[in-house]
Amino acid sequence: MTLFVIGLLLFFAAHSVSIIDAAWRDRMAARLGEPVWQGVYSLISLLGLALMIWGYGMARQVALPLYAPPLWARHLALLVMLPVFPLLIATYLPGRIQHAARHPMLLATMLWAVAHLLANGNLADVLLFGAFLTWAAVDRLSLSRRMPRPLPMLPAGKRNDLIALAGGTGIYLAFLFGLHQWLIGVPILPWIRGGGG
Repeated sequence: MTLFVIGLLLFFAAHSVSIIDAAWRDRMAARLGEPVWQGVYSLISLLGLALMIWGYGMARQVALPLYAPPLWARHLALLVMLPVFPLLIATYLPGRIQHAARHPMLLATMLWAVAHLLANGNLADVLLFGAFLTWAAVDRLSLSRRMPRPLPMLPAGKRNDLIALAGGTGIYLAFLFGLHQWLIGVPILPWIRGGGG
């Protein structure tokens, strides 16, 4: 659990600098140079992510249940997950979805975290998904008082929303029918029928 918590702290510390003090971040980037700043930021983020994944895997082996999600919550989690991948794709494709969501990646992160909190009740799960939910909500609120940093985007076009919807739905179905088991080790369909996971 210690490695897991250290990973969470490193990852979210790196991702919260602009939330806490965007002006300090800009001063440091100007002093060090943007490439150096991005390099340091990326190294800390990757180290945090690696420790988080490794620690989470170990923490899940020692199950410390906080609550037992009912079967209906697992089905609701599938519904909450449905817009997540279209929103992620729409982050880079200017269109109506991006405009309506305002910050589609943060909204996708919040929905992903809520879905997994609905379906998982162990301590490690609550720490992981609760941390992502809290960070995304705070970051979204903080963007009302600061300018978001520009993301690389494809050109605006009428087909962008269709691409986001079709591509996101395809990824969702791939996760549903085997990709989640291959990547995470937990099959979704037997799991929502009460098979555990």
